[in-house]
Amino acid sequence: MPTYIVHPTHADWPQDHLRRYLATNGEDGYYVDFRRMGGPELTPTLLLTTTGRRSGKRLTVPLIFGRSNESYLIVASKGGAPEHPAWYLNLSAKPEVQLQIKGDRLRAQARAAQGEERSRLWKLMAEIYPPYDRLQQRTAREIPLVVLEPLPS
Repeated sequence: MPTYIVHPTHADWPQDHLRRYLATNGEDGYYVDFRRMGGPELTPTLLLTTTGRRSGKRLTVPLIFGRSNESYLIVASKGGAPEHPAWYLNLSAKPEVQLQIKGDRLRAQARAAQGEERSRLWKLMAEIYPPYDRLQQRTAREIPLVVLEPLPS
């Protein structure tokens, strides 16, 4: 099972991972080994494409994901930074996004989970990537948990 290994000193790993994922249609890079960053060895990733809220350009980032029923889940942690990641601001302005999971591509509608739903889904995502709890403690902002609901083809 091919796995992309993240090194803590490699600041450009998301772009490198994105290139590998696209070049192999997700066959090499679907799983990321985050052990050197304090996470688990086999962490699934998807590619999220948003539309820039100011530029109008399509922007793609690799993200850890989970599932809840038919929906996909992602976390806007930005490493526990005080501000939201750009991709989250983009989907907040334009919630229709595109996902790639391995070779499968689909459109989805994004929304931030709130209240009890967020608490429940946060636990699920923290099981997939335990450092999320530590990242939430590092920032005063509530880290958004985003639900991506597939749209009809």
